[in-house]
Amino acid sequence: MDEQHNEPARGEYKRVQGLIRGLQLLNCLNRCDGGARITELAQQTGLHRTTVRRLLETLQHEGYVRRSDSDDSYLLTLKVRELSEGFRDEQWVSQCAAPLLGELMQQVVWPTDISTLDVDAMVIRETTHRFSRLSFHRSMVGRRLPMLLTAAGRAYIANCPEQEREHILQLLANRNDSQSGLARDQSYIDKLVRKTRQDGYGSNYRDWGEEGRIAAIALPIRHEERVLGCLNLVYIADAMTIEEAARRYLEAMQSVVTRIETRMSPRID
Repeated sequence: MDEQHNEPARGEYKRVQGLIRGLQLLNCLNRCDGGARITELAQQTGLHRTTVRRLLETLQHEGYVRRSDSDDSYLLTLKVRELSEGFRDEQWVSQCAAPLLGELMQQVVWPTDISTLDVDAMVIRETTHRFSRLSFHRSMVGRRLPMLLTAAGRAYIANCPEQEREHILQLLANRNDSQSGLARDQSYIDKLVRKTRQDGYGSNYRDWGEEGRIAAIALPIRHEERVLGCLNLVYIADAMTIEEAARRYLEAMQSVVTRIETRMSPRID
């Protein structure tokens, strides 16, 4: 009879202590801007000096750290940056925002989303739709939102740098859909940007034909002149006007945006 080899269930593998210690050492070196000697690293990590030396020699062999010829300290190399190359800004936003959306839902009850730009549309990265008792959609992550018809898209368009806005509008103008005519209408765009900036938030009240029963308000998430994404609150349009929604929920939303921007800043800088 053939032997059956079953894969261990998730969580049954033992943790690789060598990997854990190596990552701990990289984190420690990252906090030591000018580098650190073995003794200092051993003290800060709680690892034995022999273990630290062995880990450093391995990391040096793989190109992630180098030893200074002048004072025997160890420093990170540029190769460490390769570890974060696949982690894009939208993933930083998502990671920073996810815990805060749960807190926000306790205050506003209506579902909220975090979306980021994907070429010519906003894409939902995080959402509380699946948790909110007032949600009318469950599967939202990955859904694309039109730039000129949704609160999130309008908040982004109105607040991104002018050169980026012109690039997005050119892409939309070359398409053959409901947005192409709007993108070519300079008067419409100027009015949209002006109103959004005056209001302090993007809005959509039954403007998106595909979702004619909904309304939404959205705030940009910024880093310096860039817009990294948008925080969007969605509700049934019959429940209240845009102005009422802003009066009730904008302060709580702005608090979350500020906390996200604070968390994001050192990661981007």
